[in-house]
Amino acid sequence: MYGALWRVLPGPIWLRIIILIVLVAAVLYCLVTWVFPWVDSLLQTNEEGTVGA
Repeated sequence: MYGALWRVLPGPIWLRIIILIVLVAAVLYCLVTWVFPWVDSLLQTNEEGTVGA
């Protein structure tokens, strides 16, 4: 799969690396902005937990 993705990207190697860095940054941004908060709202967490006596 990664080999197929690498072959589909246009340009020389340095341009492919830049494109991949931008794509990874965009995916991480989407995860942190929308996916992780949505999943956190679905999980039931105990926010009154304490450590100690």
